[in-house]
Amino acid sequence: MKCTPIVLAALLAAALASPAALAQKKYDPGASDKEILIGNINPYSGPASAYGTIGRSIAAYFKKVNEEGGVNGRQINMISYDDGYSPPKTVEMARKLVEQDKVLLIFQPLGTPPNSAIHKYMNAKKVPQLFVATGATKWNDPKKFPWTMGWQPNYQTEANIYAQHILQTKPNAKIAVLYQNDDYGKDYLKGLLDGLGDKAKTMVVKQVSYEVTDPTVDSQMAQLQASGADTFFNITTPKFGAQAIRKAWDSGWKPVHYLNNVSASIGTTLKPAGLDKSVGLITTQYLKDQNDKAWANDPAVVEWTAFMKKYYPDGNLIATENFYGWCVAQTMVQVIKQAGNDLTRANVMKQAASLKNFAPSCMLPGIKINTSATDFAPIESVQLVRFDGKDWVRFGDIIGK
Repeated sequence: MKCTPIVLAALLAAALASPAALAQKKYDPGASDKEILIGNINPYSGPASAYGTIGRSIAAYFKKVNEEGGVNGRQINMISYDDGYSPPKTVEMARKLVEQDKVLLIFQPLGTPPNSAIHKYMNAKKVPQLFVATGATKWNDPKKFPWTMGWQPNYQTEANIYAQHILQTKPNAKIAVLYQNDDYGKDYLKGLLDGLGDKAKTMVVKQVSYEVTDPTVDSQMAQLQASGADTFFNITTPKFGAQAIRKAWDSGWKPVHYLNNVSASIGTTLKPAGLDKSVGLITTQYLKDQNDKAWANDPAVVEWTAFMKKYYPDGNLIATENFYGWCVAQTMVQVIKQAGNDLTRANVMKQAASLKNFAPSCMLPGIKINTSATDFAPIESVQLVRFDGKDWVRFGDIIGK
């Protein structure tokens, strides 16, 4: 077939247009050629204010990234609000971020009750509620909630691992449980009971809950000690975790003591409780412990220490939360990198669900981040550790996927 000049011109125009079409920039609210606007909600005040430093360490990391040129040439600007760990306030802040500030997504909102309060709203608005700072199992539900994704190992899996360890090392244990009376605490409790199976009815001799508005957990601890339990599962946030550790010691109760991972910071929980009172505690890890001498010369810890001194000099170098914030922020940056010039909310979620063997240097060797369209649980492996008075000491193998 002989092409006329007009046909040739049309074909040439189509050929030239194809690459441009492929590289076409796509933006939703919160994204532009120069900026990516991210929302964040943290308890800078209230009963869970110990976690507020996570928001500050994340902001510091984004500042570092921006100074180094940003991501794909764009600056990451994060608007972070304080909800005081109060779900009604979380709803107010989420609405402000989405409807007034017009953020592209909300990243790392903290806490199970606060995130539960905005779960349906975020999905109805089709705005990513991404890498939430809570290990509740329900964040891995891409069918019903395709706009919400967790990050850390889920609470039920963690508690199940403690149950397996108890069954292996103390099969006739009498277990007492202190838990926060909300979805967060009940998720951990369910994991423990499921892990113990039929033995849960005889092994768990006492369960006592507390409210986040309680001043102390002293009365609950007295009830647990009176139960005659020789094993204790401490499901608390840092403030109450420190109180429980200290009360057990001061009252002379010396059970085998399991502390949930989210309160296992030496700086935030163990130091206020008393390091001598924390000896023997068992928890899990999936990140390197910057306080562990074994990692003192590790490139990741050296890099993090330099980062903290430059970008967050007021931050506590002992607090695990600051290492965590640095690590989860790296995951967010990876997703933005993968999104390229398609900075739509749908593509951000698609990229978050397309992480393959992503292994930030902050994680324990052998632990990697993997997600898919049907698996919204990025981290599914942990290692048991025991506190020796100075450091968390790893034992056993990596457990999980």
